[in-house]
Amino acid sequence: MAEEDIYTKDGTVTIRGDPADKMKTGNWKACRFILGMETEVLAYYGMGANLVNYLKIRLNQGSVASSNNVTKWSGTCYITPLIGAFLADSFLGRHWTIAIFSVVYVLGMTLLTSSASVPGLKPSCENDKCHPSTSQTAACFVALYMIALGTGGIKPCVSSFGADQFDEMDEAERKKKSSFFNWFFLSINIGAFIASSVLVRIQMNVGWGWGFGIPAVALAIAIVSFFSGTRLYRIQKPGGSPLTRIAQVIVASFRKMNVEVPADKTHLHETADAECTIKGSRKLEHTDELQFFDKAAVEIPTDNIKGNTDPWRLCTVTRVEELKSIVRLLPVWASGIVFLTVYSQMSTMFDQHMGPHFKIPSASLSLFNTLSAIFWAPVYDRVIVPYARKYTGKERGFTQPQRMGIGLVISIFAMVVAGVLEVIRLTIVKRNNYYDLEYIPMSIFWQVPQYFLVGCAEVFTFVGQLEFFYDQAPDAIRSLCSALSLTNVALGNYLSTLFVTIVTKVTTQNGKLGWIPDNLNRGHLDYFYWLLAILSLINFSVYLWIAKRYTYKKATGVGH
Repeated sequence: MAEEDIYTKDGTVTIRGDPADKMKTGNWKACRFILGMETEVLAYYGMGANLVNYLKIRLNQGSVASSNNVTKWSGTCYITPLIGAFLADSFLGRHWTIAIFSVVYVLGMTLLTSSASVPGLKPSCENDKCHPSTSQTAACFVALYMIALGTGGIKPCVSSFGADQFDEMDEAERKKKSSFFNWFFLSINIGAFIASSVLVRIQMNVGWGWGFGIPAVALAIAIVSFFSGTRLYRIQKPGGSPLTRIAQVIVASFRKMNVEVPADKTHLHETADAECTIKGSRKLEHTDELQFFDKAAVEIPTDNIKGNTDPWRLCTVTRVEELKSIVRLLPVWASGIVFLTVYSQMSTMFDQHMGPHFKIPSASLSLFNTLSAIFWAPVYDRVIVPYARKYTGKERGFTQPQRMGIGLVISIFAMVVAGVLEVIRLTIVKRNNYYDLEYIPMSIFWQVPQYFLVGCAEVFTFVGQLEFFYDQAPDAIRSLCSALSLTNVALGNYLSTLFVTIVTKVTTQNGKLGWIPDNLNRGHLDYFYWLLAILSLINFSVYLWIAKRYTYKKATGVGH
């Protein structure tokens, strides 16, 4: 093997700062330690799925107060990844960000477990009513927000750090990296399934201390495992504050608003050597879109002050292309919000009373969606990709935009199936005058196909977006772009809530029951599904327009 083939070419190093040896570091032998950190999902969903009940039962909070507190906490859990991602890209690197924040996470889990089980910290209860003191309530919320802070360093970094273990300059490793995202997604859903099906039962039937303590111990074991794999990791060096670099390009562009961009783009400012000035990053070649920002790379006499280049006046092409890459990702990111709006509806909008004398909890039917994702993730990786590769000739079977587009189409079919099923159900209600009957003689499992389709759509769209954001993000901003994709979840939930509120307000005017009344037998939930299908179709059409015009980044040279 030639000496240049011994080491990675993407700028990754070992924990000691030495060039990463391909044979001794990275690949799947390192990823098994990293994937263990997805035990965080077990802890997160194990709490989140039943947190409202805990606040009601143990902290004696009302329905509104407990729901609001959980909403605030969940929202915080999707804001803190922006903080963790910024620290990872700017100063700490992904490895140390995961290590530090995971310790905060497990300390928060330990405090939460203690507040649910240790006398003095645990509220006193008698006759099924608890009496928490102010300090006991405070201990619980301190624990919850320590967990929210901890998850901020894990959620945006684990997927990116796992992908860092595969050198994208090496064709064989690049294929493995694509496979990693599928298995990463699988591990998330396995954790979510165990949390929603097992931990929730333990919390309600065995005790809250056990229900919180088990994921706390599992996370502690995962952290020990993560540290034990340190010598195998390939580490991307932090490149300094990306927000500063972005601000410099914007300021320099506006300072040169009246400067003409040369027709020959080779005259734009860039360093002469092959290595990029941004630590751990490769150079980016010029692209033709968003040419206003090219002004920042046009050299004029006043740019050099005392022989030094002022980055607030003159930026390299690579720094300009960093900003362009982020701007190009935003429309793709926005299309994911609508998909997750549809996805979030699947766990809330269905009839719980189909079937004789049988009512299913609202959280339980969505487990079929999780099981569907668990089924489709390995099928996609082991069956669909090799089959598609034969016909498309592409190493990943589909391009990432194609993969996301397929998922959006499947989500439309899921809404159509849900709408058709509701039409059939309402027809049975009308024919037999079942309007006030609580249990319709129709199996609830007729609703499973729509969840099966949504789970399949997730594997295509969500995983495709995760991989796309990693690939198209500049090397030194990958954690931030991963965090940006995570905000889709929160924004999708908020948009879903707003959407239902608007539909309810519009359809209940003039004393009407509306589409979504408490008694769904007298409503028109089918209209709501048709509306979601139309919204998804519009979103897909816009996405197609975006995808056809998307310009891929062009990385060149080697990282350092």
